[in-house]
Amino acid sequence: MIPSPAPPAAGPAPARRSLWRRYLDIPLIWKMAVALVAGAVAGLAVGEPITVIQPLGEVFLRLLQMLVMPLILLTLIAGVSSLSPARLGRIGAKIMVYYLLTSAVAVVVGLGLGLAAAPGAGLEPPAGGEDPEPAPPVTETLLNIVPDNPFAALAEGNVLAVMFAAVTAGLALAFMRAATDERTAAMGELLARAVEAGVELVFRVVRGVLEYAPVGVFALIAVVLGQTGPQALLPLLELTGVVYGGVGVQVVVYALLLALFRVPVLRFFAAAREAMVMAFVTRSSNGTLPVSTRCAGRMGVDEGVSSFTLPLGATVNMDGTAIYVGAATVFVANVAGVQLSLEQLAMVVLVGVVASIGTAGVPGAGLIMLSLTITQAGLPFAAVALVAGIDAVLDMVRTMCNVTGDLVGTRIVARTEPGMLHDPDEEKEEGAGGGGAAAPGPGTPGGPGPAATAP
Repeated sequence: MIPSPAPPAAGPAPARRSLWRRYLDIPLIWKMAVALVAGAVAGLAVGEPITVIQPLGEVFLRLLQMLVMPLILLTLIAGVSSLSPARLGRIGAKIMVYYLLTSAVAVVVGLGLGLAAAPGAGLEPPAGGEDPEPAPPVTETLLNIVPDNPFAALAEGNVLAVMFAAVTAGLALAFMRAATDERTAAMGELLARAVEAGVELVFRVVRGVLEYAPVGVFALIAVVLGQTGPQALLPLLELTGVVYGGVGVQVVVYALLLALFRVPVLRFFAAAREAMVMAFVTRSSNGTLPVSTRCAGRMGVDEGVSSFTLPLGATVNMDGTAIYVGAATVFVANVAGVQLSLEQLAMVVLVGVVASIGTAGVPGAGLIMLSLTITQAGLPFAAVALVAGIDAVLDMVRTMCNVTGDLVGTRIVARTEPGMLHDPDEEKEEGAGGGGAAAPGPGTPGGPGPAATAP
């Protein structure tokens, strides 16, 4: 009898993925979306007691803020050192024109929707009312761009001053790398590699912090809605609707601009959605900067552009706040029973655009901008207290608009600068063809780092 062949030896059983590994495999946007919905439900259901989890959200905000200054300093030095001064000047001029124009459009959108919907008509103005803090003069803001102590600017979180110091250092590094003296060029290359290593370190920390994002998102949105509640929104529902509707109109404007410059609109918003959700929840453009930079890398934007335009936009570009100021000015006028003239409306647009730069980096910039426009229009400050009651709810959507506008400007500028835009799909295919997909690193869309372009 012929013996039957022995069954093949069983191979090693596939290792079961741990629960943590399964969690990491879920796309971040889905984790944040679930946390956003769950936090909203929990906040509205529990109410004020939900504030006990506020430290969970504060930890998340602190982690993001911890990364902002190192991110700006290192990525800006790396990006600027890869550019010529002439190209840097072109990028700066283009992005500033974009920021000023979109801010003007945003104020007009807020005023137009406010005049059409007439929020606040029939409401009684509250008695008294404290004046908001005055905004610093524009000249003072411009002077503060040049730091007398760059280390103090880092410690104080003065974004414009840190940007100035980083641009200066980046230009000096670019000239060192291009020097004819071999010793100077060698030191320049050594410094450039050190900066690249610092950028990689920061982005690895960013990836780790973002794994905590769903917990922070849940806590932040739950606390905001637990404190305000739906009843607080009802008396001011019209103003809330006007601001949210204005942001929707502004997003359409962004889509038209992207289409005008032949940028795939759906692909852009698919890459930007993480930053948009993060901005909505954290209510901080600077705090969202690590996520915005990562999203710009996924769009294929070279770090020579994004390392300059995004920190600048997080500081001076306030499209969502401009919409809020336009709508809130009409709201205050209606509460006070004042009919705004064409001259007053024109001045509101002008002041709103200038104030978006003059109040850069100032806490409570939205209320300060509103105080400037109200003063220009000759309206009483008492009604500002009504707006301040729902400021947190309005702040979420206007910050999202601010960050979206930053990314749109960054993508458009990259589209108009030769060599500053890469195809993420092609680079992924090249990475896969070279022996499997590698972890994102400097110069790749998945992990923004120093550009490989020589100075």
